[in-house]
Amino acid sequence: MTFTAAFVALNVILSTLVTIPIGIIRAAPMQHLINVLGAVLTGPWVIVQAFISSTIRILFGTGTVFAYPGSMIGALLAWLLYKYSKKLSLAALGEIIGTGVIGALSLYPLIIILELDAQIFTVVAAAFLVSSLIGAITSYIILKQLEKHGVLLRI
Repeated sequence: MTFTAAFVALNVILSTLVTIPIGIIRAAPMQHLINVLGAVLTGPWVIVQAFISSTIRILFGTGTVFAYPGSMIGALLAWLLYKYSKKLSLAALGEIIGTGVIGALSLYPLIIILELDAQIFTVVAAAFLVSSLIGAITSYIILKQLEKHGVLLRI
């Protein structure tokens, strides 16, 4: 639970500070980086972390309701793939597929329900995919270094 709380705090703070402009979108990879780290280090608590982080970011005005489906589906899939494979690469892939693909597709019904312009879907979906790629790859690199130095075995 301590890791989960620390990941929530890091996510909320870093998500406001770290964004990467890419064309017309701004990639915000910290949620995805934290999701993969959490999937490996906290197990199912990563889903709680994703929910709390998204809620706090929405309350602070630094996130939108779109954060819920993306972050929680990505966290769930990252954890499940890691749990059953014990492969860091599959945890990262789970985040990319969960957020960048499934989470992005789940936005369309939400956009329709909220009566937003359906054309926003393309931009938001692209942002989800790019952000999840950047965050998942970065977390994979961090986790491989932790594994290389035996830190993951001690946690």
